[in-house]
Amino acid sequence: MLVFVRTKTATVELAEKLESRGFSCAPLNGDMTQVAREKTVEQLKSGALDIVVATDVAARGLDVKRISHVVNYDIPYDTEAYVHRIGRTGRAGREGQAILFVAPRERRMLAAIERATRQPITAMSLPSRKEIANRRIGLFKEQIAEAMESQDLEFFEELIDSYQHQYDVGLRRIAATLAYMVQKDKPLQYDEGLEIDQEPVEEEQPLISRERPAGAANLARYRIEVGRTHGVEPKHIVGAIANEANIKSRDIGHIKILNDHCLVDLPQNMPSATFRQLQKVWVCGQQLQISPADERFPSKAEKTINKHGIKRAEGKFFKPGIKKSPRSRHGGRKD
Repeated sequence: MLVFVRTKTATVELAEKLESRGFSCAPLNGDMTQVAREKTVEQLKSGALDIVVATDVAARGLDVKRISHVVNYDIPYDTEAYVHRIGRTGRAGREGQAILFVAPRERRMLAAIERATRQPITAMSLPSRKEIANRRIGLFKEQIAEAMESQDLEFFEELIDSYQHQYDVGLRRIAATLAYMVQKDKPLQYDEGLEIDQEPVEEEQPLISRERPAGAANLARYRIEVGRTHGVEPKHIVGAIANEANIKSRDIGHIKILNDHCLVDLPQNMPSATFRQLQKVWVCGQQLQISPADERFPSKAEKTINKHGIKRAEGKFFKPGIKKSPRSRHGGRKD
């Protein structure tokens, strides 16, 4: 399986989580040396690894016959990236499956992908906690049966007999304790009361994600055309800018998320090529269309009155107390 994420950091974090759950897994990203990347690919080919978590750049041109599934853990920024990703499986007449995780706020990007590929993506239902627990129980029973048939258990039977006589504990209790020890990291019990509550976001209050770094004097504020209504989070912005513009995450300063756009502090002297690249980058189904913040009028959520008493809103200027004469439909002023 090849799992695609947006950022280099996410490759490491997700691979570690999968490894801790017993999967043979490794990251693949641009920060790794060429030797390390080649070693990871060879391990995937040979069967030493079953899952590789990769960024788009690191997995470019990857062709491994064993890949039966591609999982888009993070929805790609553009349709070309999606086509490239799913092309890593089902190659040369082989069969393969591609799975895409989509949050409700990312449905616009899903629609764009369906238009580009000219085919609908079939919706799948996530398994419930109860279904997951039942699946784990079934697998656990299979493991017990397989071990009983294939392993010499005489030593362990004597060990359990000794423990039972020494501590006067029933076999059922001992077996239950051993089962818990084996399965404690993959709970078999289903807790019906376990739910995740989400608190509503205050619409009027902007989300500020990070403070300015020490070199804030060298930062300038920019506006990007993606906001809270598009479902953007600070991690999306940082990941996109870090990956696409080769700007280190530590050099990205203050981020302020508003309803229809964001303000972000970036290095002042960005090369023009980097600036043009950022204008085309997609985040949460929106092109960033980055521009210097002082060259744009504020949105409705940012209506202000400056020191001259001029109210600024929706890209227009008005002086309080002065009524504008209506214009005729030909553009001339009516008397």
